[in-house]
Amino acid sequence: MDIDTSGWTAEGTFTATVIEALKAIEAIARVSVEDAPSSRAEAGYAFISNEVFVGFRTQTSQETVRRFGIRWRRTVQSDRMTLEELGRALGAVESVGQPDYVDAGMLQYLRTERIVPPFQTKGVKIVEMVRIYLIRSRERRIGV
Repeated sequence: MDIDTSGWTAEGTFTATVIEALKAIEAIARVSVEDAPSSRAEAGYAFISNEVFVGFRTQTSQETVRRFGIRWRRTVQSDRMTLEELGRALGAVESVGQPDYVDAGMLQYLRTERIVPPFQTKGVKIVEMVRIYLIRSRERRIGV
């Protein structure tokens, strides 16, 4: 698996947990992690937003096609997994769980935690949003 974290500042413990869970899924070929521009921090809270782009491995299959009354076989390459299947696989991981929002092209997780450093009465609330997008590898037809 190819993992690109060059666009990520490594902020967000839940994002790191999601990346570790993605490493265990064999159908994933590449992962790219980036900081989202919506991240910000103010007094009392920090909002961390990260985007994860996932590309699946492909599989080759044969299909029979009929055109102008003539039948022939052609080779088709398609993804091994769908985004919905990825959501179910991540939902089975105890440290990740089910996504909070599922769309046709995205999975979204939202986690919050309060951190109270020693000798402070008021802590900092950290809100972390992780969005997982699919890198589309269109179905490719090999041959005619």
